[in-house]
Amino acid sequence: MNSVIFLGTPQFGATVLEGLIKADYHILAVVTQPDKKVGRKQKVVYSPVKEVALANDLPLYQPVRLSKSAELDELLQLDADFIITAAFGQFLPTKFLKSAKIAAVNVHGSLLPKYRGGAPIQYAVRNGDAETGVTIMEMVKEMDAGDMYAQASLAIRPDETSGEVFEELAPLGRDLLLETLPKIASGEIVKKPQDPSQVVFSPTISKAEERISLKLTAKEAKDLIRALNPDPGAYLVIKGQRLKVWKAEVADDNTSLPAGHLLTNQGRFAISFAGNTVLNLLEVQPNGKKAMAIKDFLNGQGKKFAAGEKIVDED
Repeated sequence: MNSVIFLGTPQFGATVLEGLIKADYHILAVVTQPDKKVGRKQKVVYSPVKEVALANDLPLYQPVRLSKSAELDELLQLDADFIITAAFGQFLPTKFLKSAKIAAVNVHGSLLPKYRGGAPIQYAVRNGDAETGVTIMEMVKEMDAGDMYAQASLAIRPDETSGEVFEELAPLGRDLLLETLPKIASGEIVKKPQDPSQVVFSPTISKAEERISLKLTAKEAKDLIRALNPDPGAYLVIKGQRLKVWKAEVADDNTSLPAGHLLTNQGRFAISFAGNTVLNLLEVQPNGKKAMAIKDFLNGQGKKFAAGEKIVDED
């Protein structure tokens, strides 16, 4: 079986790595991002890809930056047939990509050339797309610009979060990769170039974009909330306090109130948005507290708000 250097970080990558292991590919090395410290106690957390590597006693590398690192020199000496990435999170040096004896391949979470970049699934959800998918592509120096070997599509349900789409895409990407690699190795597959006129970029979501703007319609706000669930989460600033919103729905009614006003806190927490639209908050998380259903939030803090008042601060 062909030899592989695998690079990935989140669960999406871990699922792909597990597939390669079960298919008996010879994993020469696994490369993932350095460990992170999270929470108030700064607990060290391993990436899902690292967990899989450790469980299978695979050689593991965690460079802060692969380019010009000692780890890169070691990886170049492995002489791998394939270099495979799946949501790794770093640019790869051209000389490393060219070191693959057969091909350097990426499992990308979109239907290229749409959504090149680091947040393709989040963009698909935020933009309200009806479908997304995975692309098996050749890696080149330019980000996500390589020729395509294969694609598979996946429908996005109206209430799905990015996290849920990730979970469905991971096995789809794994299976498509395992189907495609033998065809690349045998030379029977024909690469297809991307259409430059159809390129759409999906750069990493910025901190500023996490705030739910009053310029959005209720539908656009709901899609942003879905896109940033489970990480990092979208939020409103209500009377000076940040309130994360994990789930919401577009209300059936409209309003004449300007955006940012409360329609009612009786039975629902309904806020006006652009275009006379209304958003019902369903699950929220106040600062310093756990996520909760909106009824629990209203039981504790509902009396702070009066129908008809502006409660959302301008962004």
